[in-house]
Amino acid sequence: MKPDIKICGLKTPEAIDRAVRRGATHIGFIFFGKSPRNIEPDIAGKLADAVRGRVKIVAVTVNADNDDLDEIVALLKPDMLQLHGSETPDRVLTVRALYGLPVIKAFSVREAADLDRIDAYIGIVDRFLFDAKPPAGSDLPGGNGVSFDWTLMQSLDGSVDYMLSGGLNKENVGLALAVTKAPGIDISSGVENAPGVKDLAMIDEFFDAVKEATGRKAVAGS
Repeated sequence: MKPDIKICGLKTPEAIDRAVRRGATHIGFIFFGKSPRNIEPDIAGKLADAVRGRVKIVAVTVNADNDDLDEIVALLKPDMLQLHGSETPDRVLTVRALYGLPVIKAFSVREAADLDRIDAYIGIVDRFLFDAKPPAGSDLPGGNGVSFDWTLMQSLDGSVDYMLSGGLNKENVGLALAVTKAPGIDISSGVENAPGVKDLAMIDEFFDAVKEATGRKAVAGS
């Protein structure tokens, strides 16, 4: 089965158009000042308008307060909110009540015990995203281009809906899908030629690799 595919950290109309035409189901805009993929909400909103209704638009935030979320939701009009910080179950409930939007909650994973933390969020979040724990010295909770032991995903209850993230690229996505059978995948740095700079050819190559891995015929990039 073909997984959902989220291309995250998009900043240009060309990259957005290519991702959507190649089959992305979700596109992510990052609102986190320390990230090279950070974007202003008004700019993101204008970019999203070109593909609205064709793909799910995700606002990615890290421990954002209500004022920031108010602005992001008003200007981007996202379909989903991704909480990529240390948000508690109570905070998730508050965010859902305030904005009436589905929530993806990200968790950093290095070992099996890290997955125990999701129990308190089951039934509260709409989807999980599992990313690798950031390397020492990184200020970014995601987008670091590192992966984790994918076999850990095999211990999850089959009812847990999630996206696999962290270090995915054209070379390893086939193996990642074979090991995890993930219902969704998320990629950012794996289709960049520099931090925050999406490469159209790399986007094409990634989708080709996914389609090969899932037994689908590749779709032309233009």
